[in-house]
Amino acid sequence: MSKKGRVLVAMSGGIDSTVAAMMLHEEGYEVVGITMKTWDYASSGSSGKETGCCSLDSINDARDVAVQMGFHHFIIDIREEFGDYVIDNFVDEYIAGRTPNPCVLCNTHIKWSALLKRADAMDCEFIATGHYAVINELNDRKYISKGKDDRKDQSYVLWGLSQECLNRSNFPLGNYTKPEIRQMAKDWGHEALSKKAESYEICFVPDNDYRGFLKRRVDGLEERVAGGTFIDKHGNNLGSHDGYPFYTIGQRKGLGGGFLTPKYVTEIRPETNVVVLGEVEDLMRNGMQVGQINSMKYDRIPEGAELITQVRYNDRGAMSTVRNIGLDVEVEFHANVKGIAPGQSAVFYEGDDVVGGGIISRSGLQQNN
Repeated sequence: MSKKGRVLVAMSGGIDSTVAAMMLHEEGYEVVGITMKTWDYASSGSSGKETGCCSLDSINDARDVAVQMGFHHFIIDIREEFGDYVIDNFVDEYIAGRTPNPCVLCNTHIKWSALLKRADAMDCEFIATGHYAVINELNDRKYISKGKDDRKDQSYVLWGLSQECLNRSNFPLGNYTKPEIRQMAKDWGHEALSKKAESYEICFVPDNDYRGFLKRRVDGLEERVAGGTFIDKHGNNLGSHDGYPFYTIGQRKGLGGGFLTPKYVTEIRPETNVVVLGEVEDLMRNGMQVGQINSMKYDRIPEGAELITQVRYNDRGAMSTVRNIGLDVEVEFHANVKGIAPGQSAVFYEGDDVVGGGIISRSGLQQNN
């Protein structure tokens, strides 16, 4: 065994995870590559070309690099556990009128669990992925910090990782930018890999049409939710809609025409199939409640801490005061924040460090004047 240790690397076939594996191999780790098949493309019912991390091309790309570099590569099928947990939650959240974040759920409950299980079976001390994030340590606690590349930073989707996961994880790309990673691939003779496009879609919704996915997944959904009503904040009827699960907080497009000013979805009421529309200022809130908390940097979210709170991926975050209320936290923003959506993740930062995170359970504690 290598003096550096044996590491299990999650390889999707994309440039990031592939370069991560090559970097660790070059550093002297004994690398074992693993590709997780999380979903069955045919079962999604979408049209178009199969792309993304679970396509046959991507799996073959990961295996080809492993063969070229001279390390073992395995494919594992976790479609059943992924589907039962991530996809079912995705559907249930939309049916409940919330906006899910399946990538966070998958990282927290599926991928790391599957990786650690296989790492133990293969005598691997560590696991590694191609995420752009950094692992640091304070008082014997591991925590995530933002990666060097602000445009690629993925710390937001990793807030749910436990100390057990972090103690065995490695993010080789955290201190590099995306252009630097592309150059590495090119320097190592992988010209095609260096130019490989990125995929931003949810892996089980490859055409990025979540409404179509819901319709195919839930029998009779269109008929059950047809004939819903748009209203304004005063209760005035603004017309009919296709059904509340097909709308998200902050949505502007796809609301129909005939409005004198731009309208946005500001509230979803699943019990009455009502979607509330308003102006952009109606999306502004100064607070929210967050549950399912995972405290990362400290053993508990510091009471009354002033932290930067990020409410969606690629959100710049906003200063806030965070207070503990039982197992949940209450967040008071120092200035209004737009488009807080229950079901999305809220991640708390101290500078670049992830203090912790959770799932938004309620927004709009009060709107500032």
